[in-house]
Amino acid sequence: MSALGMRGRRGELDRIALISDIHGNVPALQAALHDIARRGIQRIFCLGDLVGKGPHSDRVVDICQAVCERTIKGNWDDALATTETDNPTIQWHQRRLGSMRLAFLKDLPNTIEFVMSGKQIRLFHASQKSVHYRVRQPDPVEKLQAMFDNTDFTGHTFAPDVVGYGDIHEAYVRSLIGKTLFNVGSVGNPHDVPQAAYGILEGAYGGEAEDCLSINLVRVPYDIELAIRQAQDEKMPSLEPYAHELRTAQYRGPAEYAKEREALKKKHGVDEASA
Repeated sequence: MSALGMRGRRGELDRIALISDIHGNVPALQAALHDIARRGIQRIFCLGDLVGKGPHSDRVVDICQAVCERTIKGNWDDALATTETDNPTIQWHQRRLGSMRLAFLKDLPNTIEFVMSGKQIRLFHASQKSVHYRVRQPDPVEKLQAMFDNTDFTGHTFAPDVVGYGDIHEAYVRSLIGKTLFNVGSVGNPHDVPQAAYGILEGAYGGEAEDCLSINLVRVPYDIELAIRQAQDEKMPSLEPYAHELRTAQYRGPAEYAKEREALKKKHGVDEASA
């Protein structure tokens, strides 16, 4: 039977857009959503980290609540929703989000699980362990294979064939002994290419029978300077490292975050004893 005949017999394939790590960057999110719409994709899942870093976490939460069928929790979502801190940057984001949005973030689930084209697919933000445990593509293969494990974080009732995640802001697809691991990259703060990134899963959504399944990684240009101007207009803390990340797609790194924290403490009169 021809490919066209097989497709006609089984029906049209479904597509799911997977967005992640938006980080309060509205111009990047709008560009990604425009691209998703022009492809005719109607089902959108969000893999977390809606908030932090960028100036408009509040607007991103509202947009995602309106357009995403399912959303899971990221490490920034968890941190802003649960942390009491003297860090002025964190406090700035928390104030802008407000109590209702913070409650929404706190209650987000850990995983999304479904069947597509006969494959069991699990999505989470960072790893099978928690939203704060990071796994990168160059890590040892044993660490990558462990992403398919069931844990207390994921639950124990599902055996995934395909795992997708966000968190590291670097998109990739990798085969691991009959299983597939992929990362959708970051919409609002990529660390590989300075364009909004998202993923598309195409297959028979909910289909138990074996069928075609594909993973497509998409890059969308957007107005980076507009995103930076919006942060300037809002007088957002930590503007300089944020602008550098958007323009260069280079992660500022933990050391830079530590230096930034110390500078903010001095600026706002917070000494080490109270930190």
